[in-house]
Amino acid sequence: MCRQVFGFRLAMIALAAPAALVNANPGLSTRLVGIAVVVTFMASYALFRDWERFGPLLLRHPSLLALDTLFGSLLLISAGPDTTLAYVSVCTPLLAGLVYGWRGAAVFASLQSLILLLIYATWAGAHTGIAESSLLPGLCLIAGAVGSSLRNLMLRFGTATQALTTVQARLAVTEAVSAERARLAREMHDSVAKTLHGVALAADGLAGSAGAARMDIALIKQQAELVARSARRAAAESRELLADLRRESDPDEGTDVLVELAARTRDFRTRTGLRAAYRPTGEHAVPPVPSAVARQLLTIASEAMENAHRHAEPTRVDVRAGVHGGLLRISVYDDGHGLPPGTSLEQLRRAGHFGLVGMVERAASVGARIRIGRGGHPKGTEVRLELPLAALPTPTA
Repeated sequence: MCRQVFGFRLAMIALAAPAALVNANPGLSTRLVGIAVVVTFMASYALFRDWERFGPLLLRHPSLLALDTLFGSLLLISAGPDTTLAYVSVCTPLLAGLVYGWRGAAVFASLQSLILLLIYATWAGAHTGIAESSLLPGLCLIAGAVGSSLRNLMLRFGTATQALTTVQARLAVTEAVSAERARLAREMHDSVAKTLHGVALAADGLAGSAGAARMDIALIKQQAELVARSARRAAAESRELLADLRRESDPDEGTDVLVELAARTRDFRTRTGLRAAYRPTGEHAVPPVPSAVARQLLTIASEAMENAHRHAEPTRVDVRAGVHGGLLRISVYDDGHGLPPGTSLEQLRRAGHFGLVGMVERAASVGARIRIGRGGHPKGTEVRLELPLAALPTPTA
């Protein structure tokens, strides 16, 4: 706002300078008026162009504004109070109110009003009425009050803005913490918790076989190997989760989603004994996917297979993946009894079943679309993921 005031001063000085030079007496008076024009114009231009640099100097030294007022008075005496230069005098108390507050506004408004009254008394004489000669001094007082009020409003607005910024920062931190907690809950639910549940089931089976009247050594060995394999898998998932928490995602480090998906399908078939088959689809090769994105996609596919095994009683699980029309599409289909009619995410969340809810949240976190239903099949459930390849970060060289 101070810069705009100095811009107005520049325009008024430029318009009134010729009249001030013409009305000045030849010789020393003309030189003084010329010096006053140059000084006031350059000072206003410097403050208008680089207020951030020179404004603090004016704030610390009110005498500079007083000196500027004297130079402006010299021009006003020469040009006359009926020229456009008279409006420059109104800027001085306005600036004082903006920069120094009500005390500065009172001092400079009084000083400028006194100077104007003296100029009217000596320059215009009897040709000017009392009302006309009091107009500009009154405007100076009003301008000082306006400048002081604007200063108070801006200070209050700045305080309110700072408080709002603090609140927004706190809300952002709270949201970030909540999002991280939700992410950790999904990670634990979809990896370590389920594997440990499998370990517990396998251990229960081993205990039952060991306590039977006639022990089957081969069965006990198989169940013991399953417990050991599941425990190692839980340990590996825990290490992987901790590693993800400790390192930042590197967009240049890509993952071959098809290879990982095929490996997870084979592991699922070995652990559950279900007929699980993986087949690549599409006509184009799948580009490397950033590790953070690939982890979400693979976790969703694994979760879909595990849900089918635990809840759908299927006879087979088919996994497909490939690029179709600029989309990376991953499909997990089982021929089980499917979802109950009318199932919604809100119902699942209230009932404490967070598997499908976590899948939807994971898909949304990487910008993928997910569809859960029969798809084009007469029965069963298909989980279909579609991720636009354009959304993947481009690796840098």
